[in-house]
Parts: sequence; structure tokens; C-alpha cells
Amino acid sequence: MSLDDSSNPARADFRALPIGMSEGSGAELVIDGNPRMVEPPPVRLVTVQNARLPAGAGMEVKLDAFYVTLLSFERDANAQMPVYRAANFALVFEICEPPMVRHDMRAIGIEVRSLGMIEQQLIDQEIEYSWQRGLLAGDVSILLQDPAGNWLELTEAAIVR
Repeated sequence: MSLDDSSNPARADFRALPIGMSEGSGAELVIDGNPRMVEPPPVRLVTVQNARLPAGAGMEVKLDAFYVTLLSFERDANAQMPVYRAANFALVFEICEPPMVRHDMRAIGIEVRSLGMIEQQLIDQEIEYSWQRGLLAGDVSILLQDPAGNWLELTEAAIVR
């Protein structure tokens, strides 16, 4: 039996599949009347609920530059205090007058799309960071402090295909 045999039912079904429209087909796009879903930010918090972190008074501009511009969080404009939304939870900053009291020094885990891109932005903005290797092969992360002095651990999100 040859590949050109049209009597082969599997081969005949394969040829009957419709081909999708190409960009140059000239067909007009139909605009769906349903409301659009807002795409979530490209970052995720490695927590089980919203994380609360302390920040000194007057740090809002630096926090915006760090979390919105560098890490691609979304700032919640309706909140009275700085709140940065990730795809799953939010970072809520409690504004404190110095001296700030920290109850622990554990790092907040943040998943980003690309550690390489974040590292280049950290180099460009001259922000100190360090690489950390885990116990498993390929388990690497970046440790750094945000402008308020809170520790963060950036990991690359695993792509599931």
C-alpha cells in the first residue's frame, strides 16, 4: 500500500481536515461581544495566602519602581497601603515608622518567567543580588532585598507543556 492510496480510510480522513485561515486570507475578524478577561501578572507568589511585609514611611515610590517596573506586579490603586498583586496572591505592605521590627528573616518566594531577564535588569539598575543553588540539579534562585529591606527569593517558573 502506498502513501498516495486514497482507499486507505486513515489517509482519506487526514486529507479531509479543514485548514485554518491564514493572516492573508482576507476574511474579517469577528469581534466577540463577551467581556475580555484581564490577563494575570506574569509573577506568582510562593505562599498559601497574601503576604504581609513591613516598609518604612516614604518608601512607596521605590517600592513601585521595584515591584511594578522590575518584577511586573500590578499595583492595587484602590488600597490605602501599597498592595502588589501577583497571579495568585498579593504582597501587602504595612507602613511603619522607624525603627521597623522584623519578626523573621525568611525570604518571600516569587516565581518569575525568566531569571536571566531579571538578572540583566538587576545588573542595569545596580541592585545587589546573589545566586543560590539548591540540593537538586537545576534548582537555582536569586536572593535579594527589596527597597524596604525584605528578603526575596526569585525562582523561574516551570513551564508545563
